[in-house]
Amino acid sequence: MRNHRPVEEIEISVDSIGFEGVSVGRIDNLVHFVAGALPGETVRARITGSKKKFKQAEAIEILIASPSRVKAPCPHFGTCGGCKWQHLIYADQATWKRQHVIDAFERLAQIPVGQVNPTLVSPLAYNYRNKMEFSFGGSQWLTRDEIESGVEFDTSFALGLHVPGRFDKVRNVDHCLLQSDVGNVVLAHTHACVKQHGITAYHQRLHSGFARHLVVRTSAAMGTVMSVLITTTPTEKKHTACIDEWLSLHSTLPEGSSMIHAVADSHSPVAVGEIQQCIGPGYLDEISHGITYRISPFSFFQTNTHHLPALVNEAMQGARIGENDVVWDLYCGTGTLTLPAAKLARLVVGAELSAGSIADAKANAERNGITNVEFHAVDLHHLSAQAVLAGLPKPDVVIIDPPRNGMHEQVVSHLLAVCADRIVYVSCNPATMARDCAMLAEMYSVESITPVDMFPQTFHVEAVGVLTKKHLS
Repeated sequence: MRNHRPVEEIEISVDSIGFEGVSVGRIDNLVHFVAGALPGETVRARITGSKKKFKQAEAIEILIASPSRVKAPCPHFGTCGGCKWQHLIYADQATWKRQHVIDAFERLAQIPVGQVNPTLVSPLAYNYRNKMEFSFGGSQWLTRDEIESGVEFDTSFALGLHVPGRFDKVRNVDHCLLQSDVGNVVLAHTHACVKQHGITAYHQRLHSGFARHLVVRTSAAMGTVMSVLITTTPTEKKHTACIDEWLSLHSTLPEGSSMIHAVADSHSPVAVGEIQQCIGPGYLDEISHGITYRISPFSFFQTNTHHLPALVNEAMQGARIGENDVVWDLYCGTGTLTLPAAKLARLVVGAELSAGSIADAKANAERNGITNVEFHAVDLHHLSAQAVLAGLPKPDVVIIDPPRNGMHEQVVSHLLAVCADRIVYVSCNPATMARDCAMLAEMYSVESITPVDMFPQTFHVEAVGVLTKKHLS
């Protein structure tokens, strides 16, 4: 048994918010990351971790509150990993997200930016997400208050969202303010089904248990929902009974909805599986920018449909595509940017790792009568991608929308080699975006960046950067 260390408490004033959404203060020039505090506040905090260059703490009492502080509407706020900023008024969320973009380029990458525009705010601050991935967990996370309450909890089961920094701990949630009302109907129904049939949750450390994930996707345009219950292979009668009970909700959902059971027996924590049963069409239709997109269960689509037109507009305006231009769209997903670009260009080429997303992109182009596009399923981070890119027509404009970890160095090298006039970089991670732009800086200047808040109540921000080729002598 470890010896119990004495609890260290401090009083600290907070002056900013860091990249991960945690506020920052200093005592004797030592940085303290203080969870639960806001800039302009003085708080009493409990030290939770200590390193050579910084300390971690959590606010336990607000001594002087910020005028920007509001009461978080979710009872799980502060514990669940879905939101970090429900206690901060939305206008200030947008301000800090712009600052994080500035800091990434000025302090981390140390490259100049012509202009960082004000953040484009989302039309909805809640109920905006069209996709939620809930996890089942064999180890439920309890708050300090719950532990000290004396109430007995069954910690062997949870269905909800992961606790920040813990792949094996899940906060039990039966309602989420980020998703639609129909999504919450599906979530509550799933809770009821697994409880009724005594279903075990998959344990990420022990690799045992039946229920693994619940994926809920909704269409803002159609009002339909596509739900995917991912389990291990059913081996008991109660497993099949639970699945049947879960699927029975379909008759009450909006017309055109789907309910899907999929199986995943690998140790991978990713919420994908092999489809076993499907009631309904097995896809969602979504409309944005005058284009109808078909979304399959596991393909990528921007999570905030309501704000997607602003993101696409910003990218298209920055690209300044001419009618004779050839455009590359790297990491193209289901064609969210490819197809709008095709309405402006002579030819657009999309490339993406996911074969499912490429199939959706091709179907979306055909469905919308867009013929000046071609798509390639290719791993842009693999050596074999070089041959694929080398075989494409030289681009005038390149659009890139990589995952959070940014571009692979070989993609950067190829972009420098093809030397397009403009690059539009769409990113959900300002730090890796700034890093990649620094690697492109020998040939490109960052003309402008526009933060687009696709993720209200979180510290995440999408950004659209416009890079123009330097006139080198």
